[in-house]
Amino acid sequence: MNENTGREENKLGTLPVEQLIRQFAVPSIIAMLVSALYNIVDQFFIGRSIGELGNAATNVAFPLTTSCVAIALLFGIGGASSFNLALGRKQKEQAVYYMGNAAMLLFLLGSVLCVITQIFLVPMLRFFGSPDSVLGYAITYTRITSIGFPFLIYSNGGAHLVRADGTPRYSMLCNLTGALINTILDPLFIFGFGMGMAGAALATIIGQIVAAGMIFRYMLHCRTVQLERRHLVIRAEYAVHIMSLGMSSFFNQIAMMIVQIVLNNSLTYYGARSVYGESIPLACAGIISKVAMLYFSIVIGLAQGLQPIAGYNYGAEKYDRVKQVYFRTVSYALTISVAAFLLFQLIPRQIISVFGDGSEEYFLFATRYFRIYLFATFLNGIQPVTSTFFTAIGKPVKGIFLSLTRQILFLLPLIVIFPLFLGIDGIMYAGPIADMAAGAAAIGMIAYEMKQLS
Repeated sequence: MNENTGREENKLGTLPVEQLIRQFAVPSIIAMLVSALYNIVDQFFIGRSIGELGNAATNVAFPLTTSCVAIALLFGIGGASSFNLALGRKQKEQAVYYMGNAAMLLFLLGSVLCVITQIFLVPMLRFFGSPDSVLGYAITYTRITSIGFPFLIYSNGGAHLVRADGTPRYSMLCNLTGALINTILDPLFIFGFGMGMAGAALATIIGQIVAAGMIFRYMLHCRTVQLERRHLVIRAEYAVHIMSLGMSSFFNQIAMMIVQIVLNNSLTYYGARSVYGESIPLACAGIISKVAMLYFSIVIGLAQGLQPIAGYNYGAEKYDRVKQVYFRTVSYALTISVAAFLLFQLIPRQIISVFGDGSEEYFLFATRYFRIYLFATFLNGIQPVTSTFFTAIGKPVKGIFLSLTRQILFLLPLIVIFPLFLGIDGIMYAGPIADMAAGAAAIGMIAYEMKQLS
């Protein structure tokens, strides 16, 4: 068994980098796309059955989903990075503690978030920007989906641990199975049983529970280490190290959540003072953000595929391979970003039409929002890959700073300031300016880092 373990560990430092990127990034991309499909599928069927108000309700609830992803990345990416760095340094006993502590923290924090949401649901949804016309739908949907938070967080975060253990295909299969169940049950519950928003929510949590069960099964029989009960006992030194390496991805998601809340409130406020009304901007922005998530999931999947390769080789002091994996990954990310930019600019109305019909004002706003807010998409492949890279090589402070640049340092102030002068159009123009500034910051930081590696 020890010989097999050695071979599994060493392939990260010996196989060709392009082969490793394909092996780890492709399953990560599929897993991220599948995760994004949970929201897209709900959006599609809700839009077809309930319409504009239902779409707006899922957008109001979206910050809670983002908070789940944040916790999953905090302990999933943090645990995976700690695990791979420890293996690269031949510290196997520490590696297994990182795995066990991360898994336990994922489920515990998911349970805490579920309880908090159930207790404070209505004020939270108000805070997230829900107008009265949307609140009832949002309550119905979120009351049920919050029950699945422990399973959503455990399955998403656990998938990173499974991938770090050298089994990316099984990680992908877990997420794929959950999303497939959700896709099958959504139309059955919504249309067949006439359950509406409640049906969409119920289908979602059933898929999450199944995916979490598959991750739990894997944890009982890991590939390169053997988890025991003592490894699940949370110890401060391991938890702190895990969080330090997962903090970059966590803050990136928290920043997205904060921006989403401010954005929802701004869209409702300035939309009510425009020809569009308060619900059209809220519904359109929700759909567009989830469509953009599909593209962004590919970029994040590429970044996550980079993580175990860069982490292991940095720990093993193979710096040429570290640089090689970064530049190859970022080139793929930029290619995907340019393709997404062309789609968003050329066929925005066709994309938004997939999620149901609407008035002419509805499609006018959606088309303009697509083209303006996402204008700098072609640059968006740089920042997430670079942020994850810093985390993977054990430099979380740089990763944290970079993860905050677009959302907190640039986008959030612009969303608040621009509408004061430009009305609801100011929200749209804030997007590309923030994207360009964040891209420039990432380029500057990685250029300096590469000189240090040389």
